Amino acid sequence: MVSLPVHNQQGQQVGTYEIDPAELSSEVNKQLLHDAVVMYQTNRRQGTFRTKSRGEVAGNKKKMFRQKGTGNARMGSKRTNLRRGGGHAHAKRNIDYTFRMPRKAVRLATRMAVRSKIDDQQIVVLDQLAMQGIGTRQIASMLKALGLAETSCLLVTPEYDSVVYLSSRNIGGIMVSPACELNAYSVLRYKRMVVTREALDRLRKSNASAAE
Repeated sequence: MVSLPVHNQQGQQVGTYEIDPAELSSEVNKQLLHDAVVMYQTNRRQGTFRTKSRGEVAGNKKKMFRQKGTGNARMGSKRTNLRRGGGHAHAKRNIDYTFRMPRKAVRLATRMAVRSKIDDQQIVVLDQLAMQGIGTRQIASMLKALGLAETSCLLVTPEYDSVVYLSSRNIGGIMVSPACELNAYSVLRYKRMVVTREALDRLRKSNASAAE
């Protein structure tokens, strides 16, 4: 059992949060985390590049001039890759880089990533996140009070909160995500994970329901 300090938005400790990391995952498998991160990064590649081969560029296949007697080097058609406007010798084609992992493996990787944050003491638990309207200054002052002003952070809310999102999007190195949309890549990408008590409860609840 691990006791995590709970802070308010002013950076003051107001309590503790008891959690057993084994509830999320019995172990942290680095290979599974690596595979999950590679999957998310690879699926972001577009692969929409394409160039024309010699058979696709404009122009006929006629020899440009006779083989001998002109004083020029021998040359074939204008489509050759040796001339400007010709086709590519090894033309590029569209590539689909996407691949998928089993759903259970993806969910397990997410839980392992959250556990790794707990094990490495890179998680900060908030009592609650109450916003008085949209304002970047509120989020910035909260991060400064928590000592995270110069650190990349993943801010996890219980559910989608447009006010928190709009207040954080102008701060570099900050990403806001509801608890239901967490993935291993987003958790591991940022140095610190700031999560509300309610959001952490939902993560534990979803893990318990998945185990059943």
